[in-house]
Amino acid sequence: MIDIVIVNWNAGPQLKTCTDSITQFSGEYVKKIIVVDNGSVDGSEASVEEDPNVTMIRVGENLGFGAACNIGAQAGSSPYILFLNPDTRLEAGSTSIPLAFMEQLGNEKVGVCSIQLVDERGKVSRTCARYPTLGRLVSAALGLDKLPGLAGSGVHMRDWDHLDSHQVDHVMGAFYLMRREAFERVGGFDERFFVYLEDVDLSKVVGDSGWDSWYLTEAQAFHAGGGTSRQVKVHRLFYSLRSRLLYAFKHFPRWQAWTLVMVTNLLEPFTRSIWCLLRGDVVGVKHTWAAYGMLWRSMRHILRGEGRYNP
Repeated sequence: MIDIVIVNWNAGPQLKTCTDSITQFSGEYVKKIIVVDNGSVDGSEASVEEDPNVTMIRVGENLGFGAACNIGAQAGSSPYILFLNPDTRLEAGSTSIPLAFMEQLGNEKVGVCSIQLVDERGKVSRTCARYPTLGRLVSAALGLDKLPGLAGSGVHMRDWDHLDSHQVDHVMGAFYLMRREAFERVGGFDERFFVYLEDVDLSKVVGDSGWDSWYLTEAQAFHAGGGTSRQVKVHRLFYSLRSRLLYAFKHFPRWQAWTLVMVTNLLEPFTRSIWCLLRGDVVGVKHTWAAYGMLWRSMRHILRGEGRYNP
């Protein structure tokens, strides 16, 4: 059986569409649907609160994705936990196929599993990633992974079409099926990551503990992509940059972490601005510098490895 944990923050009608799809296609495999509401103000949480299949947890403020996931996981007891974004929609086999895969003899060390995610155009999204390294993060920071022939130089596996099943370093947290044993053994999500890279960090810690992560093509689900983070572009970039530096200081040698600090703060705002101008996105340039202003004001908190920080 599976407990499904959905973190909601102003997801609008997507939340109910998501929970309805769970009931329709995965009801027999799901023990609990746990919605952790991070202080939504759009009324989205009310759309599912009366659903007898849903356990609602209102935390009253935006705690961040990882912290809310930890709260949701603690509210269940099933041997598997599926962390699911509210902008997803399950289909037939979305949970039964990866669950059967993890239950197969010989797959006892598969700690994390995901499936093909299809976007609004019906295209398979490239959702898997490699563990971040200094070189991969610098490539992404400078936009080198956008250049022809260098798509594989970054963290995201854009150079692979995602049309066959594979063991991978990381699967996207939008659909993140995990053994509870593995989750509890590593202590869950690191709550210092407010949003972004908290799932990559968890995959890294789980992998270092001897568990495998798998991506399966035999099952699919719909994922809108971007989710509610589309609403706050400046904050989205800030938290992405912040999480990158937190990850580096947690997992990299000190000199590599400091090198990334220099690249992120001194070079990347200019390369991002250039890419925006090449696309004719003047507003994007303004968003870039606003996000970097937030980053520079928060650097002392990042360097101390402190928890949640609201600029």
